[in-house]
Amino acid sequence: MSHPLLTRLTTEFGWPLLDSPDALAAHLAQPGLHCLFIPGDPARNLETADAAVILPELRQAFQGRFDCALVGDAIEAGLREETRVLKTPSFLFYDEDQFLGGIAKIRDWDDYLTRIPQILTAKAEV
Repeated sequence: MSHPLLTRLTTEFGWPLLDSPDALAAHLAQPGLHCLFIPGDPARNLETADAAVILPELRQAFQGRFDCALVGDAIEAGLREETRVLKTPSFLFYDEDQFLGGIAKIRDWDDYLTRIPQILTAKAEV
């Protein structure tokens, strides 16, 4: 995970890097809505860099309604299997530790603006 745009998320924005099951559990135990960014391999997937630029913009567009964290290589595969969001890069949304839904691959901006509110309100419909 040495791509400069990924590093920027943890250094400039201060987003946590979740690289163990314990770190993941501790992050999801915090109150509120969370977006976990699974970058995939930036050397093989050119969309990873795009996603690293898009997510901070999405967080701003949604006025900080959710916090963000970067998922490390050590737990990425397990989290993708658990959520069934298999393609990367992907954004996984949680209400505390309850998985609400995910968006895989790069989408049009309007698609994000439509789908994210649907995902974030999924808990209320259950």
